Amino acid sequence: MGLLLTAGCTAPRSVIHSGKVTPKGEFKVGTNYAFNVATQPIGALSDVTLGLVNDLKNRDTVVLDDQVNGVSRAALAYTLDPVSPSWDFYVRYGLVERVDVGYKYAFGSHVFDAMYQFMGSTGTPKNPGKPGTYGSIGLQYSSRDSKLPGKVLWQNIDDLLQYNASRTDILVPLVFSTSFGPEEEIGNISYGVAYSHTWINYHFNPSNFVQKQADRQDVIPIRPLSAKNNYGAFGAFVNAKIGFKYAYILPALSIYYQNYGKYELLGGKQTELKGLTFIPSLGLQFQFGKGR
Repeated sequence: MGLLLTAGCTAPRSVIHSGKVTPKGEFKVGTNYAFNVATQPIGALSDVTLGLVNDLKNRDTVVLDDQVNGVSRAALAYTLDPVSPSWDFYVRYGLVERVDVGYKYAFGSHVFDAMYQFMGSTGTPKNPGKPGTYGSIGLQYSSRDSKLPGKVLWQNIDDLLQYNASRTDILVPLVFSTSFGPEEEIGNISYGVAYSHTWINYHFNPSNFVQKQADRQDVIPIRPLSAKNNYGAFGAFVNAKIGFKYAYILPALSIYYQNYGKYELLGGKQTELKGLTFIPSLGLQFQFGKGR
């Protein structure tokens, strides 16, 4: 398990938004620590050991078989949804009434998003509106190259397979929240659902892989593989904001289910992946503006 716990390359899917967007002209800045726990890469890596990968890597010629396919499947599963911690820093700004925009830097990934508030007051603690439930919907976009981590096992898998990938992700959260105090001055409890969609391009380019031909003794070289796919995921989340005026603690939990679909592997093989993802997180947020 320790070999899985490395900085990940997945898009941020921890939802810490409130149903009330940042008031016009105000700022929120913060940091968030999350842990992505995905069932599929845990299962895919269960039969892949450092000894096996080292043995394959040290061979002059690697014959494609179920063990090699298992290593390829583990690399692909990690790219799709790693088991890993993540840390991000973000800033949000109330652009106009009912709309705020944000930028997040998350382990080398640049993330942009916007939220539109369609329900509830747009007041501030100094000038509160009518109490009630807030509701908003958003769109988040991120894109990045996805590399296997630098741990010994993963580095050896990378050396063996000459593997790399890139991905683009969108996230659409629908958020509802109830205020603690006037206009979330003390915080809030938020909940909702989310849909994410991922487009992935991946490449295997080993130089010494061969494949046995059916009913024959000779072998043929394996051609490099470049392929792409996309998949959607549905999730639910709950989060809270607890503090006063300027500083808040944000605990959150998001859960997603995704059928990643079928993926090509070397030598014309295929694999199918699906599973659950759990994302607990804890953050710290500061809010500034004349409405405080």
